[in-house]
Amino acid sequence: MAQDVNALRVRTLFLSDLHLGTKGCQADALLEFLKTYDADTIYLVGDIVDGWKLKSGWYWPQAHNDVVQKLLRKVRKGARLVYLPGNHDEFLRDYIGVNLGGIELADYAVHEAADGKRYLVIHGDQFDLVVRHARWLALLGDGAYSAALFVNTYLNMVRRRLGLTYWSLSSWAKLRVKNAVNFISRFEELLAAEAHRQQADGVICGHIHHATMHDQFGVAYVNTGDWVESCTAVVEHYDGSFQLIRWTEVQLEVTRVEGLAAPVISEKAA
Repeated sequence: MAQDVNALRVRTLFLSDLHLGTKGCQADALLEFLKTYDADTIYLVGDIVDGWKLKSGWYWPQAHNDVVQKLLRKVRKGARLVYLPGNHDEFLRDYIGVNLGGIELADYAVHEAADGKRYLVIHGDQFDLVVRHARWLALLGDGAYSAALFVNTYLNMVRRRLGLTYWSLSSWAKLRVKNAVNFISRFEELLAAEAHRQQADGVICGHIHHATMHDQFGVAYVNTGDWVESCTAVVEHYDGSFQLIRWTEVQLEVTRVEGLAAPVISEKAA
């Protein structure tokens, strides 16, 4: 597969919750990430385009178009691209099984890693009871999340002027509000149970914007996070190992160490 000049080559790249079409999407950071990494296979694990927001008002700056073009360019150069729609881009579920210009649309996938382990790849909203059975409540929650992001934007403008690093208000709240912590734990447990039911060695998902990797429920649980707050992705290397990349931390390290040959990557798992 052809590569971008100086790009790092990985076997598989997993991205979710880009939320293109919203002001919260950190498209510029995502473009830099996509310039840094090339992959044989790319999984887009849902909520890539935010249809909910686009219905209420069109927002599509050039940077968002550049992200789409960058992904399509990778397909033209030989990458396999699998798109697994989520709840925010659920309109694409009408086209499950269709190949659109080299993009495979599927409800879920089973990915076989280089070491032979099998992973269920799915957005995860199918296991969120609020999304499935109380859509009005999910939309209300989405509005509250958008409000938190709005506050977060101006808060971090002040922090940058003070020379401080990025800080996420909503992520902070998620990990300190008991109900949110319980929801995350229950979500992870349900996804792990589904992976076990399908006799997979693990699950790779998105949806809740909480990037992590662990095996607390007997199988590997991998959440890719998002590109609204955390700017995270997961890559599989050619030995079958997975890494969770926190791109803002990588960029911060690069600015601290001039002439760094390759990014420092966190949270490696065998």
